[in-house]
Amino acid sequence: MGNMKTGNILLLTFTVIAACAWAFPLYWAIVTSIKPEADVVAGTTFLPETIDLSSYVWALLETNIVRWYINSIGTSVLITVVVIMISMMCGYALSQIVFPGRRALFLIVLASFMVPSQALVVSQFILMHKFGMVDSWAGIILPQVIIPVVVIVYKQFFDSVPRELREAAKLDGCSEFQILFKLYLPLNWGITAALSIITFIMAWNNFLWPFLVITSEEMMTITVGITQVGDAFGVKYARDMAIAVMAAMPVAIAYLIFQRRVTQAIMLSSGIKG
Repeated sequence: MGNMKTGNILLLTFTVIAACAWAFPLYWAIVTSIKPEADVVAGTTFLPETIDLSSYVWALLETNIVRWYINSIGTSVLITVVVIMISMMCGYALSQIVFPGRRALFLIVLASFMVPSQALVVSQFILMHKFGMVDSWAGIILPQVIIPVVVIVYKQFFDSVPRELREAAKLDGCSEFQILFKLYLPLNWGITAALSIITFIMAWNNFLWPFLVITSEEMMTITVGITQVGDAFGVKYARDMAIAVMAAMPVAIAYLIFQRRVTQAIMLSSGIKG
């Protein structure tokens, strides 16, 4: 019992230290953002001697951060909706509908895990350019709507649903869309909510593709926009930190509110059975 108690204390101590180490950069960013620029440059202090919110006021008034917020929210919501709809229908078809080539299609979806998204950005950019979608919401959204792991998660869920439910619905004259949205969807609201939250967070945090496809400041998302903020008189650390904090705040708040759902989605996507 004594050894077990000592082990629990050590584990708790290690967890607290690890949590503090993880949270310290966020704390440092917030503290830096509320300091006067002179105090930031003068030296290192862990607590602000004077609270100055002028950096946040400057970010709101002198940059397009509100527009970047709108772009990020709009594109992230649309990406999430399209990803969930496409993945749900694809997972349902692979699980419940028998058609020629179903096994081959499923293997293709699995094989897509071996192709990193970064390897596709050149061909995707050429395709968006030929379609005239560069510097547009469509150009941002379309290459991000295919996420194979979401398809696999839905397929695994649909595989676990008794086939008698679908057969009974077919006997009642329901179409495949009615079976999916009226019968199966109410059964997987928890999975759908978890996948929606983590898909939204991934879309919000995505930097590489929006950075490549966006050419005008008005179309930038928040992750791209904060890299364009500069000053003719050199680096302004407090302003940069204030913009970074404002960019990360929505995702941090969403994570704190939906922490259980986010954890569930990560477990679903990382614990797929073959």
